[in-house]
Amino acid sequence: MDTNALLRQLPKVDALLERDDIAALENTMPRALLVEAVREAIDATRADLLAGRGGDASVDAVAARAIEGAALKARRSLRRVINATGIVVHTNLGRSLLATEAIAAVDEVAAGYSTLEYDVDSGERGSRHTHVESLICRLTGAEAAMAVNNNAAAVVLAIAALSRGKQAIVSRGELVEIGGSFRVPDVMAESGAVMVDVGTTNKTHLRDYENAIRPETGLLLKVHTSNYRVVGFTEAVALAELVELGARHGVPVMEDQGSGVLVDLREFGLPHEPTVAEAVATGADVVTCSGDKLLGGPQAGIIAGRYHVIAALKKHPLARAFRLDKMTLAALEATLRLYLDPARAVAEIPTLAMLAATREQMAEKAAALAEALRSACGDAVAAELADDVSRAGGGALPMADIPTVVVAVTPRDVSVQVLEQRLRMGEPHVIARIADGRLMLDPRTLLDGEIEAVASALRRALEG
Repeated sequence: MDTNALLRQLPKVDALLERDDIAALENTMPRALLVEAVREAIDATRADLLAGRGGDASVDAVAARAIEGAALKARRSLRRVINATGIVVHTNLGRSLLATEAIAAVDEVAAGYSTLEYDVDSGERGSRHTHVESLICRLTGAEAAMAVNNNAAAVVLAIAALSRGKQAIVSRGELVEIGGSFRVPDVMAESGAVMVDVGTTNKTHLRDYENAIRPETGLLLKVHTSNYRVVGFTEAVALAELVELGARHGVPVMEDQGSGVLVDLREFGLPHEPTVAEAVATGADVVTCSGDKLLGGPQAGIIAGRYHVIAALKKHPLARAFRLDKMTLAALEATLRLYLDPARAVAEIPTLAMLAATREQMAEKAAALAEALRSACGDAVAAELADDVSRAGGGALPMADIPTVVVAVTPRDVSVQVLEQRLRMGEPHVIARIADGRLMLDPRTLLDGEIEAVASALRRALEG
């Protein structure tokens, strides 16, 4: 059949919309998007025919194309994936998972009105800071606290309130860059401070800070290099030394801890990370950290410190721009409450539970995953257990090799690259990694019930 004849076969938009299989989609998506999908299917088929690429102009074929397009249009952009990478705080996959109690708290305040800025005792307007301040103070020993929408905002706010128009002294070895090419010097510039970097990349001494102090110095800033380490011939000034120096010269001291920790990670066999409580006890005037990394809560920036410093931050104009919404506050409060019982926090906060899981536990989980894969896929794959390492992720614990046991998958009839792509593009999306020519599935980051989902996804990926 010639091209013109095929073009004349193309169905009309109205005819496709009247088909039962397409009309039924109006119950699941806006009609405007459905009409758009139908028109695009017709246009795409027409373009294929005109370009000589072939194409089926029958009503059924174009309808199938429209249904496929409609499904893509109806699909949310932000959706669930299965993380089989073993990277616990995976920035690209949403960082920390919320505890069940945090999810319930979000659901409660999202579905109804709340005490966000209302004091039920007085019947008057309240402050949204009250929902987490006392918890942060109790967990860290700080005099006062507040939370903003992320740690970058916390740093900007603190520097702006303490050092706008003044000098802020920081070690050159601590001029970190975080994800998305955001750099400490840029953040300081936006805060209105005049950055004075002292020392060298690998060595900074106390005298470097002291020699740089001037009457116009407004802040001594220490940045914890949570996402990298400089090793070898190095030296850094301890926070306690900076606090003593700041006290002698009347200059406040701030520490940006980055990922942020409320418990001693050495209990889980991980390297020590400075906790907020340790920095507060050492005498830092203000400490900032993230809420959604090692802490295991929602995206937030936690600020703890001296009463007069936090009071100044609360009154700063940027505080309103950086404030948390009710759902984030609900999740953060619920997460912090779990920390009141450290054992419960480790058991119920997914980030801590994953980090604390032992190699032996991972070996058992990997064996169950391998068995599920073999059962679902038969001899289409070889699924073998292998020792490997998981990562904390989220710009934290860069030197920590967390022992794990993975399932190394070798497909029989497709390349491992094709298999990885099919898993990634499937529903649900399964995100894995390739190493040594095999597909690695790390059970550390698989949730309850996801083993069977991964097995089913692998079977579909092998089928193409």
